[in-house]
Amino acid sequence: MSGRPPAVTRLTKKIHYGIRDAYHTAAAAAGGFVYWWRRSLQLRVVTSTLILSTLVVLVLGLVLVSQITARLLDDKVNAATEEVERARATVQRELAGADESNSLTSRLNSASAALTNPGTDLARSSSGGAGAFEPVLIVRGDGPRGAVTSGPVAEIPGSLRPFVQAGQLTYEYTSVAGVPTLVVGTPAPSDVAGLELYLVFPLNSEERNINLIQGTLAIGAAVLLLLLAGIAALVTRQVVLPVRAAVDVAERFAEGHLDERMRVRGEDDVARLGLAFNDMAESLAEQIGQLEEFGALQRRFTSDVSHELRTPLTTVRMAADVLHAGSEDMNPALRRSAELLVAELDRFESLLADLLEISRHDAGMAELAAEPLDIRACVRGAIETVRHLAVQTGTELVLDLPDVPVVAEVDARRVERVLRNLLANALDHGEGKPVLVQMRTSEDAVAVLVRDSGFGLRPGEVELVFNRFWRADPSRVRRSGGSGLGLAISLEDARLHGGWLDAWGQPGAGACFRLTLPLRRGVELTASPLPLVPTQPLEQAMAHSNSSGTEEF
Repeated sequence: MSGRPPAVTRLTKKIHYGIRDAYHTAAAAAGGFVYWWRRSLQLRVVTSTLILSTLVVLVLGLVLVSQITARLLDDKVNAATEEVERARATVQRELAGADESNSLTSRLNSASAALTNPGTDLARSSSGGAGAFEPVLIVRGDGPRGAVTSGPVAEIPGSLRPFVQAGQLTYEYTSVAGVPTLVVGTPAPSDVAGLELYLVFPLNSEERNINLIQGTLAIGAAVLLLLLAGIAALVTRQVVLPVRAAVDVAERFAEGHLDERMRVRGEDDVARLGLAFNDMAESLAEQIGQLEEFGALQRRFTSDVSHELRTPLTTVRMAADVLHAGSEDMNPALRRSAELLVAELDRFESLLADLLEISRHDAGMAELAAEPLDIRACVRGAIETVRHLAVQTGTELVLDLPDVPVVAEVDARRVERVLRNLLANALDHGEGKPVLVQMRTSEDAVAVLVRDSGFGLRPGEVELVFNRFWRADPSRVRRSGGSGLGLAISLEDARLHGGWLDAWGQPGAGACFRLTLPLRRGVELTASPLPLVPTQPLEQAMAHSNSSGTEEF
């Protein structure tokens, strides 16, 4: 069995881990930048200023370098053109005075030497604007005689010679041994027919000048960008600091520190913003104080009235019980009156109990007596409480509970009250159709779902169903004798446990109420073990529940 050598495998793993670490580092850096980009106005302004300034400086630098380079090269071409005119006159003079008995090569070398001899006027002039050069003389071949040259002919571009041979003075940029070079050529009419004169000008000096200009512009651009970034940071800081101060004051104001105000300095726009913010905070503080005072008065009134009514209610209850105990000896009209009196007193006591409970929630005085217990016992206890309603309405209760205990830290009285309210609500609005009670658990939560197949909830009623004294259909008779506060109290009980109480409904499809509680106190819920919106009709869900060995009541 063949495989890779261990050294190759180790190297591959190192490369893989290195790439992974680099990716994670880059992702973390990008995530941090995006985080601060979203949160910091100053960072966005400074970054935008730098980007736009960089583009402007880059375009301006390219234009300046291009213009300066073109100007330097134009001056070089003009000086080289003048230089080649003087060189042509010198070559004509040297060839005219040369001994014709010498060979053509010797005469060309002599003329070329005259161009570069330090003692000549032309050589002295070459130290001026055009700079140093190398002359090249070429005599085209004539019949059996080949071309005769003098100087570095290899440096002459082949594309330049046809223009010179056509009688034009022309030039071309080329590179010789990696050095930019300007080659200027011209015909040189003289005693030697077909003579071509070329001057090769190295552009070292111009290249150094252009590099120096580019470096200077780059340094200037970097300094300018740093200054612009500093100026942008300083300017935005003057705007951002008051905004940040306003945010801090607003956050503390939202936390309940109603005396927080912004510091106002000067008379500019920021100062006007601070004054407006302080005026708004003052107005809000007054309104919040009024609302708190009104709410406290309302809660105190509800609590006091509820307590004060208990004493006369107890007296009336004792009298009603006496009347009801002797109702058998009364005539039918008085017996019916005694029964109605007892029934309404029961409802009145329930309403008073609910009012006291909701007032305790409003005042923040509700206490949670949590202890570990099996939630299934709460479900069965709530069902036993509403069993008589199920019998009256002829409603079948289908119970789908786990086979193993579901232990959670809850207040048994409050949880059973929530489930009792949900079941009574389902029996009141289920139109005698079956009601399904399901329980599921997850690692951190337990959920109990109560689903009916009654009329359901119309659009917009889901947001109202937990409001106090709200009824979906005021004309419907309450079989459970509810006070109209049951679901509102149930919602507060669920929140007191750190849980959720959700509702869903559609006309003709029934309604679902889902109670989700954490298994341990202090655990924050992230998801519910049961979906709120049904995925199948109630009949199918019940058939599946029945096939799973659930209980029927």
